[in-house]
Amino acid sequence: MLRHEFQPGKLVAGLFLTATGAVFAGDAGGLWETPWFAVVPLVLGGLCLAGATATVARGIRRRGGAGG
Repeated sequence: MLRHEFQPGKLVAGLFLTATGAVFAGDAGGLWETPWFAVVPLVLGGLCLAGATATVARGIRRRGGAGG
């Protein structure tokens, strides 16, 4: 099996987008009421946090000295 580089920014983005889907699935199922504009802070906040996570991970990876 080919090994790949761990990318925590993509993990964070995926978790926030999955959470957004779960929130709107609960709204569609009638479990709770979600306003339509709730997607904006969830997605934008998740993408900003994912970008910050990717930046920190890249900085740590560069400083680590394991060149490739």
